[in-house]
Amino acid sequence: MNDALNIVRVSEYLDLVNGVMREHIPSDHLAIEGEVSDFRIAQGKWVSFDLKDEEAKAVLKCFMTTWQMRVPLEDGMRIQIMGYPKIYERFGSFKMNVQSYTLVGEGALGRAYKLLKEKLEAEGLFSPSRKRPLVKFPARIGLITSRDAAAYGDFLRILNNRWGGVDVLFHHVHVQGKEAVREIVAALAAFEAFEAQHRPDVVVLTRGGGGLEDLHAFNDEDVARAVFTSAIPVVCGVGHERDESLCDFVADVRASTPSNAAERVVPRREDVRYEIRAMALHMETRLHDQVKKKQDIIDHAARMIGHVLERQKERFQYLLDLLLSQVEGWLIPVQESVEASRRLLVQLDPERVLARGFSIVRSKGAIVRDASRLETGQEVAVQLAGGSFDAQVIEAVNRKQDKLF
Repeated sequence: MNDALNIVRVSEYLDLVNGVMREHIPSDHLAIEGEVSDFRIAQGKWVSFDLKDEEAKAVLKCFMTTWQMRVPLEDGMRIQIMGYPKIYERFGSFKMNVQSYTLVGEGALGRAYKLLKEKLEAEGLFSPSRKRPLVKFPARIGLITSRDAAAYGDFLRILNNRWGGVDVLFHHVHVQGKEAVREIVAALAAFEAFEAQHRPDVVVLTRGGGGLEDLHAFNDEDVARAVFTSAIPVVCGVGHERDESLCDFVADVRASTPSNAAERVVPRREDVRYEIRAMALHMETRLHDQVKKKQDIIDHAARMIGHVLERQKERFQYLLDLLLSQVEGWLIPVQESVEASRRLLVQLDPERVLARGFSIVRSKGAIVRDASRLETGQEVAVQLAGGSFDAQVIEAVNRKQDKLF
């Protein structure tokens, strides 16, 4: 007798198949390599493409979302994908649900580099107008690179030879490999998180040279956008002089090599000394010129004041001479008039009159000029030239008609 047959619905069967595939196919340890074809984006977010194996003529349908596209894709690129297989219920078709991918070969990397460069340039990330100048004498420099890279030693050596005493805040990162992008973005964010007084004046992102695959992290869109949005000016010195990464175009300053990055962020001591001497000489020359100009102005003003004072002196002497000549004309008559008045006053001096035998009679302090105002027995005071005495009126006689002469 046969065992009872298990009956399941289509969706249950597909779930069973998908579960078995997820369990027995190690998606995190297995990468599938092939060439992209029939690449499409639907509704701005759904990405589908075929992964071909030309030798076996095999095709694997692939599916992912646009926010999983860290690097641009197009037909003809050779890539390696990681993900898990799935049969979609709605379509009943087998597809690879792509979780991540990497480009393979210089051709694919070069094409992806060109596509991303065009995209970022169109968005204005390379615009010269947004690039910020560097401070001439940085107190702190943020350095992002690998401590194992030659770029690390080259940068510090050139930095210390040119200008010592700078505080270097070092952040170790992988400069290639799967961890590089995440670590570089995190390092840029870490420097921005510093308090303002401890934040670097400039951040240097650097590594040595290599091919497109070696420089992949510096051509990653996330890294380029992190450099673009950095609140701190960024100097990018990646590779050799001929190498050009997307970070070079986005950075505020591009250095051709790690050594050149050190040359761009600090001046050379000898150059600064020369500039200081030249500035001091220039300032001294200008100071002498200004002093001479001021001295000329003072000398001119002194001469003008001397001329004015001399003219005023001459005018004063003229007025003085004129005044003296006028005084001589009216001083003598004035003196004669004063002398005549003096003699008249002397003649009218009451004491001289009294000396001739006259006297002054007062009654109650008032001078008596008319005898009719006196009464018999009235007391009076008599002033003589040689003293005075009190008297009493015996008889008052008014003889206005009597004349002595």
